[in-house]
Amino acid sequence: MDYPKVFVYALSTCGHCRNAKKLLDQKNVAYEFIDVDLVPTDERGKVVDEVRKVNPETSFPTLLIGDKVIVGYRETEILEALGL
Repeated sequence: MDYPKVFVYALSTCGHCRNAKKLLDQKNVAYEFIDVDLVPTDERGKVVDEVRKVNPETSFPTLLIGDKVIVGYRETEILEALGL
C-alpha cells in the first residue's frame, strides 16, 4: 500500500514518541524521524524552529503525515491519516 510521506519529530526519552514509531513499524509504514534531543546543540535551534512552524507548542511527538499534522500519540488519528 502506498502511504503518504511520514515524518516524525520525537524525543529519544519520550514514551509517546516511541509508541508512535512502534505503531508505524507494526503497520510497515516507511517514515523518517529525528530525535530532536539528540541533534547537536548548534543545530537544535533550527530543528526546533521547524517543529514550531507546524506545532507552535513544540510538543512531541509531532507527526507529519502527508499534509496533516498530528501532535501526540493519537493512534486513531494516525491510522486514519494513513488510510488504515
